[in-house]
Amino acid sequence: MAQFGPLVSTDWLADRLADERVRIIDGSWRMPGAPPARQDYERRHIPGAAFFDIDHIADRASPLPHMLPSENAFGKAVGALGVSNDHDGVIYDDKGLFSAARVWWTFRAMGHDRVAVLDGGLPKWRAESRPVTDDRAGPKPATFRARLQPHMVCCAAQLRSWLDDPDVVIADARPAARFCGAAPEPRSGLRSGHMPGAKSVPHTVLLTPDGGLRPAEEIERILRGAGLDLDKRIVTTCGSGVTAAVLSLALEIVGCRRHTLYDGSWAEWGDERHTEEEHPVIGGK
Repeated sequence: MAQFGPLVSTDWLADRLADERVRIIDGSWRMPGAPPARQDYERRHIPGAAFFDIDHIADRASPLPHMLPSENAFGKAVGALGVSNDHDGVIYDDKGLFSAARVWWTFRAMGHDRVAVLDGGLPKWRAESRPVTDDRAGPKPATFRARLQPHMVCCAAQLRSWLDDPDVVIADARPAARFCGAAPEPRSGLRSGHMPGAKSVPHTVLLTPDGGLRPAEEIERILRGAGLDLDKRIVTTCGSGVTAAVLSLALEIVGCRRHTLYDGSWAEWGDERHTEEEHPVIGGK
């Protein structure tokens, strides 16, 4: 399969459920306070799918939510899910397109390019009456060697240095009301508003009514309409680095390769313990 990703259709996956080269991954995730997504995975998932726990395949020592793990920790975790460097990974979530992109981006950041998101996710799969199961048979362990791609992720210090760089655009995937400071953040201890110069691109504007991703030409029109210059480096951000990856996926689809995800996102930048000088904020308190 010379051409693979970043999106695959339900037809494509249905034809390859028994293909040993393909590993299916459930990347469903819930916002803070909701029951864990694993419970729903255990009730129903695509046959053969392993569950990727975004909150646990992460840097567990960090006070920030689901930050990238070390190469070694990531390799061990996905190897335990049966994924090797020779496999094609197909990732879905049970919302359509919400958290699967974060798992896609994590694999890409760890050097594995042969990974794709299932367009429409589990809702589309089920709407088409395709098979699901509650079978939790463990996968055969594999060996995965991760190699971090530093250009795909940035930290707060790097982002601060880019705030006045005319070649960098910040794209914020949070809902517009949170971006402008009219709605509170779901996590406590965070200021409202957005980073100086950031553009508001709520991830939902890129989705179709059934939860799939819009066609490439529509995506490009939406991104440019939001003020993104696709010839520049684009930093994607959100509340905690999950829906920012939907923007990263969309940028990849329209051929923009200079995208970097700010892993700490607003959970770090908006922390009320930071001073305005350290992390300036526009439009909030």
